[in-house]
Amino acid sequence: MISRRILGIDPGLRVTGFGLIISERGRLQYVTSGCIRNTSGDLPLRLATILRDLGSVILEHRPTEVVVEKVFVNANPQSTLLLGQARGAAISAAVIAELPVTEYTALQVKQAIVGHGKAAKQQVQEMVRRLLLLRAVPSSDAADALACAICHAHGSEGVGAIIGNGRRVRHGRIL
Repeated sequence: MISRRILGIDPGLRVTGFGLIISERGRLQYVTSGCIRNTSGDLPLRLATILRDLGSVILEHRPTEVVVEKVFVNANPQSTLLLGQARGAAISAAVIAELPVTEYTALQVKQAIVGHGKAAKQQVQEMVRRLLLLRAVPSSDAADALACAICHAHGSEGVGAIIGNGRRVRHGRIL
């Protein structure tokens, strides 16, 4: 089986999380993760930062595929539109690099990682830490991006059947 280098992206205008894992024969290996921070500037400058910085991550770490979290509809339509533009910049970085892009909703990712779609951010962070055997809990945005990558790595195995470093996850617990 060929090794897959999966880049997960949790897009946001203020903070865009990213996380890269290697998936090979059902085993996961952490490569890198982090956040692209956009605390000021007009919308076009923020979008350019997301596009440029994700392009740099792609160039440096050479993923073979990209996973982006889908937008959910907020109570505030303006926020949903802005988040959609951040997603567009993230997807554009992958498309420019000629990488395949897959999308998952936050509900799908949480179900795959924790075992239920209404999991708290702290639960996702802790499960990502455990599945990737990390020494520390990643930041919320980086953990969400890594969770997207993990979800994609094991998407064909079904909800609740993720294997990470020889472990199974069922209902939010590692067995």
